[in-house]
Amino acid sequence: MISQKAQYAFRALIALARSEDEEVSLISDIASGQNIPKKFLEQILLDLKRHGIVQSRRGKMGGYLLLKSADEITFGEVLRIVDGPIAPLPCLSKMAYRKCDGCNDENSCEIRQVFARVADATRRILDETTIADAIASPDYEGIPSTA
Repeated sequence: MISQKAQYAFRALIALARSEDEEVSLISDIASGQNIPKKFLEQILLDLKRHGIVQSRRGKMGGYLLLKSADEITFGEVLRIVDGPIAPLPCLSKMAYRKCDGCNDENSCEIRQVFARVADATRRILDETTIADAIASPDYEGIPSTA
């Protein structure tokens, strides 16, 4: 499950992508439009700024805008920035690997084998899906249905 912070980050990025024509968006406008606490949004946008996803402008016409285009920002990239590694088990993490407690042999671990497939599929979808894909259409074809 992704964190509330990640959900807010995605909502803010989608709002910024939708307002590209208007260029700069005020934090207060994003916060109220997306129902995100303003102080929390400020922290999220600072994280995204440090990682080169958004930029800020100061002054009377200040605010935030995307630094990268929406078709270059993947859900996987944002999720790793906000929530850290995308792995259902610590032994599958590429960024924060740790041997699972009680596991004698990772190569023959049935649990690891199943969740390795889950992790690979999840990473592939998140790394191939962009903010632009998410706003292109409500029934984006790149996302498999759960039916």
